[in-house]
Amino acid sequence: MLQHARELLAVRSPLDAELIVSEILGSWWGRRVPGGDVEEVIGEALVDYAADAGTPAALALLTGMAYMGTPRQAAKAERAALELMAGGVARPGWADRVGMVEPEGCFVSRDVFGDQDSIVCTYTYGGAERHALVIVVDRTKAGAVRPAADPSGPDAPEGPPPASGMVRDAWVSSRVDRLLDQCRREGRENPLMRFEELDPRDTGALLRSALDLTDELDDPPVHENFGSYHAFVRARVDILPPGGKTPQPPVYGRDRRATIAARFLASDEAEGLSDRSAASRCVDRIIDYGCTHDFGRPLRVSPVKCEMFLLDWLPRKVLLSPTEQEAVPHVLAAWVRWAGARTGLPEEGIRATLDALWDATAKFADAYRDPAAFGLDRDLVGRLLPDGDLEALPRRAFALPFLSGTHRRSGRHGFVNLSKLDPSDPGDRRVILEFEHPGADEAHLDAHERLAEMLWDGRPPQLWTTAQALLDVGYERHQILHKLIDVLDRSEGDPEALREALSVLRHEPPPE
Repeated sequence: MLQHARELLAVRSPLDAELIVSEILGSWWGRRVPGGDVEEVIGEALVDYAADAGTPAALALLTGMAYMGTPRQAAKAERAALELMAGGVARPGWADRVGMVEPEGCFVSRDVFGDQDSIVCTYTYGGAERHALVIVVDRTKAGAVRPAADPSGPDAPEGPPPASGMVRDAWVSSRVDRLLDQCRREGRENPLMRFEELDPRDTGALLRSALDLTDELDDPPVHENFGSYHAFVRARVDILPPGGKTPQPPVYGRDRRATIAARFLASDEAEGLSDRSAASRCVDRIIDYGCTHDFGRPLRVSPVKCEMFLLDWLPRKVLLSPTEQEAVPHVLAAWVRWAGARTGLPEEGIRATLDALWDATAKFADAYRDPAAFGLDRDLVGRLLPDGDLEALPRRAFALPFLSGTHRRSGRHGFVNLSKLDPSDPGDRRVILEFEHPGADEAHLDAHERLAEMLWDGRPPQLWTTAQALLDVGYERHQILHKLIDVLDRSEGDPEALREALSVLRHEPPPE
C-alpha cells in the first residue's frame, strides 16, 4: 500500500490524490476478519505502519487518510502526519487543498418505475476544479427494510419512492456541464426517465441512509469497482448540509393489505381471473413482497420487480399449490395493469412491464421447483412450512428431522405418534426433541429447544449460514448442533458477540 502511495507524490490535483487514497482504503472494504473489525485490523495498522516508515509517500497517504478514513483512522492519521511534518518530511503540493471541497448542487436522473436513481452531486475546490460525483441508488436488490411509522392513511396514493435503497455504484466526472446536459436531454426525450434538481439537505440524508444500508449487508451486490470509491463517496456525502429528511417507507398492516387486495379483486383488471380463490392467495403474495422486500411499495410495478418476484423470490421463498403456480403469472399481469394505472405509470411503462412479465412467465415453470417434484411428501412439507416459507425448508428439516414414527415418552405412559405433531408448536417441538435425545436431562433439552426455535425462525441468519458451512467441510449434524449450542452459551445473549463467534466458527478446520 505504501508503494501504491508513491503515486500521490506525482499528482498535482487534490481530486486525483483523494481518488488514489480512496482506492487504497477500498482494498479492504467489505472484507471480514475473524475476531476483529477490518477497519481496525488493517486500516489503523496501516496508519501505524506509515507513521513508522516516515517517508514522503507515507506522509501523503496519512494526509489523505486524515480526511477520508474512519473517525479513528482520521484522528490517528492526523496526529501521525503532524509528527512527520514536525520532523521535516516534505508535504505533497496538493496537501493544502485536500478536503477543502464545497458542495455546489444536487440532481437526480430516475426511471419512472422507481427501480434506480442516478444522483449527481457537483463540487468545487473553492470555485476551481469543478467535478461531479454520480451515485447509483438501487431499490431492487437490498431485500428487507427496517420498519417505519406510517405517515399516510389507507387511501393515500403512491408517490415518489419512499425509501433510500442502497448504493450500488459510483464514479466521478470532470465534464460536469456535458453530464448535466445529457441528463436533461434524456429527461425531456425519454418518457421513461425523469430529471430534476434536489435539495442538498434531503440528498445528504438519503445518501447517508443508502450508504449505511450498503455497509450493513454482509455481501452487498455492488459494482466490482465500488470499493475503490467507497471512502471518497462517504467523504463527499458527509459534507452535504445536514437537516434533511430521510425517506421512510410506510407500514402496511394486515388490514391495509387486505383492503388493497379487495380493491384489486373487485377491479375491471381482475375480472377475467377464473379461479378467484387462487387469485386471492396470489395477490396476497404480491402485496407481501412489495411491502416487505420493496421498501414498502406494494403498488410499484416494473420489469425488474416482476422478474425478481417471479423468477427469484417465489421459487426461493414461497410454497405454492399447483393451482397457484398456474394462476400467478395471470394474476401478476392483471396487477400490473391495475397498480400501474393507479400510480400514474405511463402507458409505455405498463407495456414494458407486461413484455418483461410474459418473457419471465416462459421461464417460471423451470425456475419454480415444487418440493413434490422431488418426491417429498406434501403433508410433511406443509408441517415444516405452515407459513409457506419455502426457503426455510432445509433449515427446519435440519433442526427437526424426526417427524415420523412412534415415541414412548420418558417417565410417561403411552406412545406418541410423531407424524401427528406440529413442529411449529413449542410443546410438540419439545416432544420431537425428546425423541431425538432419549435420556437427556432437562437442561440439555432446553439448550436444544432454544437452538431449534432459532433455526426454525431463521434468526439470526448467520446461525444457519454457519451450520451450512460446517456441513460443507465434513462435520456431522449432531456435532454442529453442539457447536452452535456452545456458541450460544458463550455469547450470553449478546447479538454482536454471537455474530463474531459464529464468524470464527465458520472458519474452523474440518474434522480429521
